[in-house]
Amino acid sequence: MEIALVRHGQTDYNRDSRLQGSSDIALNATGLEQARTAARLLADDRWNAVVSSPLQRAAVTADIIAEALGVEVVGRYAGLVERAYGAAEGLTKEQAIERFGQTWPGQETFEDLQRRAVAAIEDITDAHPVAGLVIVAHGTLIRAFTDHVTGIATDTPDNAHSVRLTGGRGAWEVVDGLLLR
Repeated sequence: MEIALVRHGQTDYNRDSRLQGSSDIALNATGLEQARTAARLLADDRWNAVVSSPLQRAAVTADIIAEALGVEVVGRYAGLVERAYGAAEGLTKEQAIERFGQTWPGQETFEDLQRRAVAAIEDITDAHPVAGLVIVAHGTLIRAFTDHVTGIATDTPDNAHSVRLTGGRGAWEVVDGLLLR
């Protein structure tokens, strides 16, 4: 099985370096164009289906990709939502640190996010055993999964960029798109 973990297109919060986390923020005009570009870049392979986070920035990106590829969005999964930043959502990282220090009220730990990301992606790929599955999610969630797969720290993908992996439950390998720190 091959999966493409695609980060959603840009939002105004991305543009302004604000923590959006589990807040449901819409794509901006740049993000819509990025989603169309992501679809064109995925058109070189055979993809059978698309799934996404239910947050609108990921769901709209997924809809654009699915339409361009001529496949269906077969699910929206809560396990794919972005890391919750709690009281820091809407702030820049600098503002959050100034206001709360290094620990933000209501923030999901990276370890909890990573466990959730791994469980969600493995459950989703088990539920949709197709040759090629596009999974549209969020930057920190994708990084948490790729950190788990590689055992090293990776970079968060840019908006509408993808990391491609092959394999299956417990045996994933990155084949393209990974950025190391």
